[in-house]
Amino acid sequence: MQSDKQDQKRKSGSGKRGQKRHEKPGSRPGKRSEKTADRRSNSGTKPDGYKKNHPIAGKKSTPPKYNDSDLIRLNKFISNAGICSRREADELIVSGIISVNGKVITEVGTKVKTTDRVKYGDQSIRLEKMVYLLLNKPKDFTTITDDPQNRKTAMALVSGACKEHIFPVGRLDKITTGLLLFTNDGDLAKILTHPNHKAKKIYHVFTDKNISADHLEQFKAGIQLDDGTIKAEEASFADTSHKQAGIEMHSGKHKVVRRMFEHFGYKVKKLDRVYYAGLTKKDLPRGKWRFLSDEEVLLLKRVANRR
Repeated sequence: MQSDKQDQKRKSGSGKRGQKRHEKPGSRPGKRSEKTADRRSNSGTKPDGYKKNHPIAGKKSTPPKYNDSDLIRLNKFISNAGICSRREADELIVSGIISVNGKVITEVGTKVKTTDRVKYGDQSIRLEKMVYLLLNKPKDFTTITDDPQNRKTAMALVSGACKEHIFPVGRLDKITTGLLLFTNDGDLAKILTHPNHKAKKIYHVFTDKNISADHLEQFKAGIQLDDGTIKAEEASFADTSHKQAGIEMHSGKHKVVRRMFEHFGYKVKKLDRVYYAGLTKKDLPRGKWRFLSDEEVLLLKRVANRR
């Protein structure tokens, strides 16, 4: 019996000595074994307090790869650089005049990085910052970018505004005055001028005689012109003499407002665009231009995204 008790004491003592040898001062018995079980588990669970964003967590030695989001189509690169439109850029690519990193590219749809060396012939192409400019166009200025007849152009009025290659968004005929937007943002321009977009425009119309209230109602209901049915979103008198009217249009067809009034026998003496896609003529004298504020650019993009 004595020997049995001594054996039990020896076993008990050895257990305590082993526990003291492995436990830290102040630690509770059994604490380490729980952590060890968690650390050695192959179940994929992480100990409490593990952070996914820890600098070491999930760290890999493989180099980063470019995703499609890091690349842009070559025609967009060329367009954003202010060289031409995307459609014209595709024609340049097919012609073999565009090279990327010293290699001639002829395949439409090719994607490039913004850091690639792109050349148009011998000219290096670099992406430009986006510029948005508003002009209050005077009468007798055309909106075409290059006039072979050497007439006065709206482009000449903004030629020294910036170093970027900007172009007019849409057009106003020679004798129409008012708001004209310029930019090098090809994507925005394409949306705003697309027939299905319906950017809001308001015109102040001056006629040679009193306008019939019935004709204004017909404008809102829709009238038939040579190129289809045209309707105004709103139409109302702009003065007490009834020789002036305000017309809200979404259509971008050529000279559409003039043709609407001529349909009923009116002669338009003056036509002024006073509102375009959320922008107004406030504090912008005739023949002057200004850059859009950051808030106006955001507004313009919100308008463009309403489809």
